[in-house]
Formats: sequence, C-alpha cells, structure tokens
Amino acid sequence: MRKILLISGKRKCGKDFISERLQSRLSDRAIIVRISEPIKKEWARKLKLDINAMLSDGPYKEQYRRDMIIWSDEVRSQDYGFFCRAAMKEAPVESVDYVIVSDIRRRNDIRWFYDTYGHEMIQTLRLTSTLETRKARGWQFTAGVDDVPSECDLDDSTFDHVLENNAEDEVGDRLIDHLLATLKIN
Repeated sequence: MRKILLISGKRKCGKDFISERLQSRLSDRAIIVRISEPIKKEWARKLKLDINAMLSDGPYKEQYRRDMIIWSDEVRSQDYGFFCRAAMKEAPVESVDYVIVSDIRRRNDIRWFYDTYGHEMIQTLRLTSTLETRKARGWQFTAGVDDVPSECDLDDSTFDHVLENNAEDEVGDRLIDHLLATLKIN
C-alpha cells in the first residue's frame, strides 16, 4: 500500500461516484474501503434488516440513518477508531497500491488514519457541490442527520485537496483526469 486517499464531503456530493470512477481507472491497483460498511452491517444484524439494502444508495437506509448515527456515535465515544479499524481489517488493503476511503465524516476518522499509517501515507480530499446540485441528486435537509457531527464535523477542516463536483459528466472522465493529476497518481 503506497497511499491512502481519504474522501469527505456532504451527502449527495458524489463521494461514491468519484471513488468508484477513480478505482475503475486505477483498476486492480486500488480498492475502495467504506467506513460506513461495518456500521451498516452491525446495525442490520442487530435489527434484523436487509443488509444489501442498507449498503445500497437507496431510500431503505434513510429510515434508519438517524438512529444508526446515534448508536455509532456511542460506539465512537468508547473507541474513536472502532469503525475505521473494522473497515480496514475487512479489506484486502495489502494487495493494492492505493486505498480509497470513500466516506470520511469526522476529524477522528482522519486522526485514526494519521495515527495508524502516518501523515506521509495519507492524502485528504474534500468534495464540494452546490446545494442545487445536491438537491438535483436527491438530497433534502433532514434534521438530526444534516446538522450533526456525522455531517458537519469536517466543515472547518483543512484538506490536502478540495475538488468541486457539480458537473454531471456521465463517466466523470474529466474530473478523474484532473484528480489523478492533482494527487500525482500514475
């Protein structure tokens, strides 16, 4: 593993879209790791929910999101790196050059990666999108979701790179070309 790219951004700013396009371009040299995956898996197990629906980008998980956030914050209060560690442990990260973490949401997520892998191994990327773009992608404000640390903790943070993702380029090729050049990934 040569680099870990930590991607953050508000809901519906395109974190999964960019992560998947980037991974597709890097092919077998990269893997996507999602911190939310062990959260959703455990929540689905506890409540006997459809795990595949919880892991999808569909509306199913939205009805559980607020309670899942509260529960995961309780877990993090005991061990801030619990879900980061679980996500990295589940992924075959040693077999790739690049790890793309597609859903960084808290300062402590970034802290855990710095503490565990060192600053020289980590690059942070903040994706931004206008409210209009996010709304066009299906976002609508939800109290208890969009105004809590899981969505706002990184608002005042500094990132290695900030990338505006408002274009609706079907394949995202121009954005990915720009991103690869910015990150100096070959």
